[in-house]
Amino acid sequence: MKRIIIDNSHFQTRIALCQDGEPIEFFYESNREKSLVGNIYAGRVENIIKGMQSCFVNIGQEKNGYLPIEKGAGLKNGDTVIVQVKKDAFGTKGPALTRKISFIGKFAVLIPNDKDIGISKKITDSNERERINSIVKDLVPEGCALIVRTEGEGKSLEEFKDEIESLIEKKHFVEKKAGYRRPPALILSDENIIDKTLKNIFTSDIDSVVLNNKDDYDRVAENRLFDSSKLELYTGDIPIFSNYLIESKIDRLFLNKVWLKSGGFIVIEQTEACVVIDVNTGKYTGKKNTQDTFLKTNLEAADEIAKQIRLRNLSGMIIIDFIDMKDEKDKEALTKRLEEAVKKDRLKTTVVGMTELGLMQLTRKKGSLPVLSLISEECVCCRGRGAVPSAEYTAGKILREITAVFSSTMFSQVTVKSNKRIISFLRRKEWNYVEDIEKRFKKTVVLEEIETGAADYYELERKTV
Repeated sequence: MKRIIIDNSHFQTRIALCQDGEPIEFFYESNREKSLVGNIYAGRVENIIKGMQSCFVNIGQEKNGYLPIEKGAGLKNGDTVIVQVKKDAFGTKGPALTRKISFIGKFAVLIPNDKDIGISKKITDSNERERINSIVKDLVPEGCALIVRTEGEGKSLEEFKDEIESLIEKKHFVEKKAGYRRPPALILSDENIIDKTLKNIFTSDIDSVVLNNKDDYDRVAENRLFDSSKLELYTGDIPIFSNYLIESKIDRLFLNKVWLKSGGFIVIEQTEACVVIDVNTGKYTGKKNTQDTFLKTNLEAADEIAKQIRLRNLSGMIIIDFIDMKDEKDKEALTKRLEEAVKKDRLKTTVVGMTELGLMQLTRKKGSLPVLSLISEECVCCRGRGAVPSAEYTAGKILREITAVFSSTMFSQVTVKSNKRIISFLRRKEWNYVEDIEKRFKKTVVLEEIETGAADYYELERKTV
């Protein structure tokens, strides 16, 4: 069973795509710091980088965006450019920008100032590809390109017409607004994370979409692009991720060591340049010779690595140090296993092969930021060599646990003991989440600062008053 579970609560939105109870993709957005990806801006060129065919553009954010300059563009400082955010700011880098604007629908993408019609390679039936092409070629406006996404398979003329007309309306809106907005200025904000994510991951094989927010449920139900019969509104008192037994599984994303069923394990290290994954036999020694042990561990690791790459949203260059094997047939079997495993990924992932040093190399298309960078922050104790859950993420977790205590036990008071940064976050008056929980259950929450060296440490003291 495939299910999408959406938790919009406590200043954050979390979305999990689950298969048979296991999360296979996870999406996160702070309700305070929303993603800019897809937003369109009127930007001002502020710094041309000579010799690198690129520049920095002020779009009104904390950091200027980075924009490659197309050949012959001839930009200069002070020029106004209409740009779209491709990737959010990360670390010391500002957002990545492009002048190739695209308007993304559920099953089609409209690209102005381009030409040709493209159809997803995942639509393999030649008759279906011909049918789609014959439908959309007369719907695409002159001077625009169109890409039909995988979800376009089986769609009717009317469905394509509605979708493309909607995208054309967005195009006209941007063109009109771009004519008078003074940079830096936002021209068009992309959809919220729920609508955007559903557009990307909702497919015909999804059995249900479960939301815990009534406003979100009503909005999605009104969108004709989604099958409303598959929508469910969750109204239980137990936090939704806990109810579906995936909360603890999401918490494991903070761990860089992942155990395999055989007793082996993999270690995942994310750097700014690439992702490095190391495979170890661990507790597994095998019943036969060591080469059999190595092959079994490597094959199991290949499946788990493909899963973790997708779940953690790792991208770019990925280097895997599998356990060294001597037999060429074993190496071929491992490569084939990894190739099959990454085919399940929604994003294009390519197994490049073994390097001269015996390291497996693969690449995954870059999109949004890695999950860990969204829900963690630099650890002050290890001076950047590791990450801990952010104050916001930890505060959200505490509020969910309080809700679970009040909804399923007789305790009438919970005292939260944690460090100053987390307690201060919970006390912020503009959100009133603690007060909301107290009113909802008619019970009491006490916040108490304690001295602790652990950035994400907290304890809950339960009482019946």
